[in-house]
Amino acid sequence: RVFAFATHGLFNGRAADLIENSTLEEVVITNTIPLPPDIHKQTRKVRQVSVGKLLAQAIHCIHTGDSVSSLFDTRRGDALLA
Repeated sequence: RVFAFATHGLFNGRAADLIENSTLEEVVITNTIPLPPDIHKQTRKVRQVSVGKLLAQAIHCIHTGDSVSSLFDTRRGDALLA
């Protein structure tokens, strides 16, 4: 199984076609930039996850003086990227 992960998914030119015809099972990207409106018509291999909860928690930690490094605890990933 082959997966790709990216922070900013820039799907320029033939990117969707190349992904669709590749051996990649899935490309997971964050919602830091808008996806092209027709990307899911061109390939069903792209999944976008929200960073909203992660950013909100980082702002909260900074505001309250709590540790921001706790956000990098891999056991919290599911809660912060929902």
